[in-house]
Amino acid sequence: MIEDQEALDLAADWADISQGLKKDLGSQLHSQWIKPIQLGSFCKDTGTLDLFLPTEFSANWVADRFADRLSLAWKIARSEVRQVRITVHPRRRAMPDLRVAAAFEPAAPARPVAPAIAESTLAGLDPSLTFADFVSGSANVLAVNAAQRMAAVETPQFSPLYLKGSTGQGKTHLLHAIGHAYAANKPGARIFYCSAERFMIEFVQAMRSNEMIEFKSRLRGFDMLLVDDIQFIIGKASTQEEFLHTIDALMSAGKRLVVAADRAPQALDGVEQRLLSRLSMGLVADIQPADIELRRKILEHRLARFGNAQVPGDVIEFLARTINRNVRELVGGLNKLIAYAQLTGQPVSLSLAEEQLTDILSANRRRITIDEIQRTVCQFYRVDRTEMASKRRARAVVRPRQVAMYLAKVLTPRSYPEIGRKFGGRDHSTVIHAVRLIEELRARDADMDGDVRTLLRQLED
Repeated sequence: MIEDQEALDLAADWADISQGLKKDLGSQLHSQWIKPIQLGSFCKDTGTLDLFLPTEFSANWVADRFADRLSLAWKIARSEVRQVRITVHPRRRAMPDLRVAAAFEPAAPARPVAPAIAESTLAGLDPSLTFADFVSGSANVLAVNAAQRMAAVETPQFSPLYLKGSTGQGKTHLLHAIGHAYAANKPGARIFYCSAERFMIEFVQAMRSNEMIEFKSRLRGFDMLLVDDIQFIIGKASTQEEFLHTIDALMSAGKRLVVAADRAPQALDGVEQRLLSRLSMGLVADIQPADIELRRKILEHRLARFGNAQVPGDVIEFLARTINRNVRELVGGLNKLIAYAQLTGQPVSLSLAEEQLTDILSANRRRITIDEIQRTVCQFYRVDRTEMASKRRARAVVRPRQVAMYLAKVLTPRSYPEIGRKFGGRDHSTVIHAVRLIEELRARDADMDGDVRTLLRQLED
């Protein structure tokens, strides 16, 4: 009975934690990565709680991105939980081809056992996140240039550097890139990367074990401190105080500090004014949402990693235009599409992208209507709006109608039959033919491709 009650209590705690993560991460991320987690056993002797995922790929992904958050949430819910271990479920088989999965995302870096502030020169840095692998454009040029200055041998004109950007725009990548570049420029430098949550966990553990002197000494012994997701340090008075003292100690010793957050320093609710002042005294560099040109560059850069993977240009254009909320979703969409194609043997196509990326595409699309598409196409080609539903077969009418059908499929979630009904009750096979024809024409006819690009810009602006 005691074991049964313990299992029920764990399940109740997990339900609360999971619900909180859903609010923080959003339904899509939660459904894809957190919801599949299964509770394992809890060892009271070691304080270790096992969390299981169905595949090696998903276990690595969750461990890499959410380990700190899950660990902190469990420690708050249950003080006896000292460590959360995220692994593949022992009764599940690993993916049949781990090489394919590994090519899409770097393996999660090894997480040191507490205390996490290790003696390594490059503590916490992911070797794959470098400046060479970061794609820059007008949306992030200030942040990239500031990051490179911070990593140079010369003393930067500003300190600390505060990187501000919404989720998935590259803040974490730049933090790691700064660390790697500074290590290359200054051999022997001691660099530490951590999330604000990890900082809080280590701080609490040090207090509980009466190791605060050692904690402070190790932390302030680094030449560069990189702190991610600083917004999660809000509301913790003792942690804020220690972080403030750490900043002061590093700055007075001429060392370097870079922090990242999803909002400006002044928008950090619950942060003490002295800490806000320290965070704002250097340079606050914005990372704006990637524009269409940068999204194209990112996809092409990412595609080069896959060697012989064949992704048609219209698919790249479709992804770049449609997945516009953040870069992480954009790259994730390409990864998923190529993975599905390789594992099933299907060629990558526009229809496959529509079929397999439904959730991502729906979340990113502005609600463009078929009526709006018809109106824009008719104005562009100077044909009467009634021709969209007419039975006329003249080329001057048919081609704009086919273009409008193609755009309706690309820009709306409507099915082929639904689109057909909006074009004079046409059969779904007519719409399929129009979509495939315009895809083929775009591939070989520069004028047609130019027309479609222009219409896409007009509709999405």
